Amino acid sequence: MTVLRIGNFSGFYGDRSDALREMLTGGEVDILTGDYLAELTMLILARDRLKDPGAGYARTLLRQLEDCLGLAHERGVKIVTNAGGLNSAGLASAVRELADRLGIPVRVAHVEGDDLTASHPGTLAAHAYLGGFGIAECLRAGADIVVTGRVTDAALVTGPAAARFGWGPTDHDRLAGAVVAGHVLECGTQATGGNYAFFREGDVRRPGFPLAEIHADGSSVVTKHPGTGGFVDVGTVTAQLLYETGGGRYAGPDVTARLDTVRLSQDGPDRVRIEGVRGEAPPPSLKVGLNRLGGFRNEVVFVLTGLDIEAKAGLVQAQLTDALAKSPPSEARWELVRTDRADAGTEETASALLRLVVRDADERVVGRALSGAAVELALGSYPGFHVLSPPGKGSPYGVFEDVYVPHGAVDHRAVLHDGRRIAVAPPQETRPLEAVPDPDLPEPLPPGPTRRAPLGLVAGARSGDKGGNANVGVWARTDEAWRWLAHELTAERFRQLIPESRDLPVTRHLLPNLRAVNFVVEGILGAGVAAQARFDPQAKALGEWLRSRHLDIPEALL
Repeated sequence: MTVLRIGNFSGFYGDRSDALREMLTGGEVDILTGDYLAELTMLILARDRLKDPGAGYARTLLRQLEDCLGLAHERGVKIVTNAGGLNSAGLASAVRELADRLGIPVRVAHVEGDDLTASHPGTLAAHAYLGGFGIAECLRAGADIVVTGRVTDAALVTGPAAARFGWGPTDHDRLAGAVVAGHVLECGTQATGGNYAFFREGDVRRPGFPLAEIHADGSSVVTKHPGTGGFVDVGTVTAQLLYETGGGRYAGPDVTARLDTVRLSQDGPDRVRIEGVRGEAPPPSLKVGLNRLGGFRNEVVFVLTGLDIEAKAGLVQAQLTDALAKSPPSEARWELVRTDRADAGTEETASALLRLVVRDADERVVGRALSGAAVELALGSYPGFHVLSPPGKGSPYGVFEDVYVPHGAVDHRAVLHDGRRIAVAPPQETRPLEAVPDPDLPEPLPPGPTRRAPLGLVAGARSGDKGGNANVGVWARTDEAWRWLAHELTAERFRQLIPESRDLPVTRHLLPNLRAVNFVVEGILGAGVAAQARFDPQAKALGEWLRSRHLDIPEALL
């Protein structure tokens, strides 16, 4: 077969449960991938495993398979998923039991070797990001379903492609092309109009899930099933390519993909061709995600209504600070959110919100101490005192960090449906990761009149998290807008527009083929999403905030 059709039916743990059936019945597909894992998901699964050693995987997959396993078998569609989480063997066993109960003869294999928790004391979970060759071994041996733990998201696509086309570890360009396609597919409907800056250009009430037509040379076409919602164009694919990436080199365990070589073109309605991707040998080390308990947190949101908002906020802040003085939390963050309006027509729109978040290693300090202090103010504080909900007992929060180990530190194995175990060798060729030198800037636009306007009128953005860092990818839609954007949106200008970043390292990467600049802001998310260090802990809306900021934009672009 010259084309391998790989679709996605899950972009996260909690995605649409009927997507598997939709993808099986909506059109032709050879492989369906389900991506369930994120940094926060690994922590959630680790806490599940503390309560039940047999847990640690995404149970929702079993419900989806109960509905659709027979249909997938009937249509000859193979399923590859990382829903195994912290316990890929456990999920594979559960899938076999389900298949036996339903009377469906499927071969289930799994991949293991990512779990390094034992060698990292003090962590709830430590898992290496494996590549796709374990998946490829399972498929080559005839597996119908492949369950993995922590692999890179793109490995769900590179593994099947390597198995189908016979790629080896040194086929870097082909592997890199599949990595790019896999990165586009991994977040499901984000590639088909979901979470898209220019969402008003299509009907995105219920976007269809994406699929990629992979070719033997590594090129691909991203599309979706006919008749499904949303849309696929160069913009939606660009947005997803910039999501949670950085510079021109996108490193993985199998290959380093050169994002600065990607070429996109519209190949018809809802079809975008990806070609020209170059690949290099992977870095000599593997990324390992560590999740550990950071302490305990609690929060309370006070509602301040009407007049004297700042004075009311000052009063309750002083009262609580005094009440907690005997045992103050190690961290207390206050944030006054001015949602109130003057002469408002409803009480809600006349109100502002004062949010207090506390953290401490001692659960009692953020639990009863805070709850009691806040509740005791009910009849003795500012006029109109009330809270959105009473503070609870406090809850544990996690900390994510990444470390790196040599490829040989993991025992990457494919466990076949018949119990045979196949070792997956580490790459023999590696290359230290280096930043790509900045390309030449395009010619600037000629001088002309400007108008103060939001950046989002001429540029799209997509943002996300990687541990404590955030990335914000910004792209222009025309060559003229790119000429302006490349000169105007520098790292210094970014710091001016996003005040939170002013004292943080901000790195700008230029990607001219995508007409894009990609910013990485180090430390803006603290210890990662599980620590909930800021209002938007995964930086999902950071790009939209940037698009709302005003600059002097050439009138010719507006």
